[in-house]
Amino acid sequence: MRDIFVTLVVFGSLPFILRRPWIGIIMWCWLSYMNPHKLSWGFAYDMPFAMLVALCTLLGLLFSREPKRIPWTRETILLLLFDLWTVMTTFFALYPEGAWEQLDKIWRIQLMTFVTLMLITSEQRLKALVWIITLSLAFFGVKGGIFTISTGGAFRVYGPPTTFIGGNNEIALALIITIPLLRFLQLNAKRLLSKWALGIAMLLCALSAIGSQSRGAFLAIIAMGGFLWLKSRNKFAMGLLGALAVLLIASVMPQEFYDRMKSIQTYEQDDSALGRINAWKMAFNLAKDRPLIGGGFRTFQPWVFAAYAPEPDRVHDAHSIYFQILGEHGFVALGMFLLLFGFTWRTASYVKRAVLDRPDQKWLGDLCLMIQVSIVGYLAGGAFLGLAYFDLPYHLVAIIVIARKLVDAERPQINLQGAKDITINAIRPPLRSAPL
Repeated sequence: MRDIFVTLVVFGSLPFILRRPWIGIIMWCWLSYMNPHKLSWGFAYDMPFAMLVALCTLLGLLFSREPKRIPWTRETILLLLFDLWTVMTTFFALYPEGAWEQLDKIWRIQLMTFVTLMLITSEQRLKALVWIITLSLAFFGVKGGIFTISTGGAFRVYGPPTTFIGGNNEIALALIITIPLLRFLQLNAKRLLSKWALGIAMLLCALSAIGSQSRGAFLAIIAMGGFLWLKSRNKFAMGLLGALAVLLIASVMPQEFYDRMKSIQTYEQDDSALGRINAWKMAFNLAKDRPLIGGGFRTFQPWVFAAYAPEPDRVHDAHSIYFQILGEHGFVALGMFLLLFGFTWRTASYVKRAVLDRPDQKWLGDLCLMIQVSIVGYLAGGAFLGLAYFDLPYHLVAIIVIARKLVDAERPQINLQGAKDITINAIRPPLRSAPL
């Protein structure tokens, strides 16, 4: 039944995508983040739905009469340079087969990110994009939170299999990034029932992230939660929500969870932690030897550890966005990666300031603030979790660029109206009081 439902929805959307290609972006995000076909058990499980939607979106874009412009800002230029740099490093990869296979996946994500920048050009479209991304990921958070409560935290929460967020660490970080986006939707919800539903979803997403028993996610949720409270307009309400989350976690999670979190303090006795540190040292040594090109995609292989790791037999994945970029693409790529989010942060701050006197665009300020909170969660959790190429962080960059574009599009109208008022006042004679 699920196979039939997903197939009907996807194929039913194709005529609309050809006519209005921006709908293809919405469908692409639904398929990429929620992966509904991975929740089926039949013919739909391995169907290339995302590729089909992407092709129809590009075809619709080709014949669309809408302006086809990428907003070239410092973020988009840097993102393009970063993408081109990863293509260059792939030519010199230590593991060519795996590198080209990974690049084939990554370039599609980045292509659709730039298509998103071209097609999401209005308030309606941007809100629809944020809704579909947030709810697609929150689905796993609500599901995982209920699962954690029902099982008493005895089992770890995992994401959809064979996806970027299939592992317990990866789904946890994705949910941490999603919680501030749920808060944005809650801030701008009109109905009380919607506000309550979104608040409950935030609690369940937090519980699901904790239920993954990921130590990196545990540290990330503390960093993100603290920053969210600090930037919240209603600190009492957010503090109360946080307290409820802590009480819920304390009442549900078993002793095994607390023992695992305590191992953060004794990392030198934990085999997994030592494996990560060994992988980080390997990535740094590799980058020192090949500072411009690194080892290429999927370079964390046994023979690379044999050449560069302090402990050659302790082979481990990077489990860090920073050392993953460093080891695979070198110091320059890591600099571009960090600068990309630095630029995005500053642009988000610019948008927040620009809408202070624009009540009709206040939602853009809320959106940019919550994306900054998401970035804090991503950068904090990313220190211990490897999601350097996941769609969501790059979509957040695109959303901030689009938000600035919407704000700047309103400014000429504001300035024109202001100039008109000044001109009228200049030529209008002053009012005189009637003689007594």
